Amino acid sequence: QVQLAESGGGLAQAGGSLRLSCAASGRTFVSYTMGWFRQAPGKEREVVASIAWNSMKYYAQSTTGRFTISRDNTKNTVDLQMNSLKPEDTAVYYCAVDRDALTSARTMGIMSVGYWGQGTQVTVSS
Repeated sequence: QVQLAESGGGLAQAGGSLRLSCAASGRTFVSYTMGWFRQAPGKEREVVASIAWNSMKYYAQSTTGRFTISRDNTKNTVDLQMNSLKPEDTAVYYCAVDRDALTSARTMGIMSVGYWGQGTQVTVSS
């Protein structure tokens, strides 16, 4: 049974940093795009950043230059380093893995995801 376990969420002040980690278990995802989504109250879930099997990365415009995604295939993990946090970054953050192998980081979206984590809350105070 595949499980994605997120950790690292919490409370930060504006301008601060948090690091999210996601550990996958049940199978390896070396050939799959992995990523992070977020969902704020009353808003749709949106992709934040993704990293493909070939290490190509994609960032949402709102996070470019502030967030960095990385993966460690030996540990089956994907991390999200979030710097210069803003109150509008407040949301539940979800780890995700594409359903199909060898997809592009740019095409990762809600419809392409095959596995979701349970979510971790990130709250940024002003």
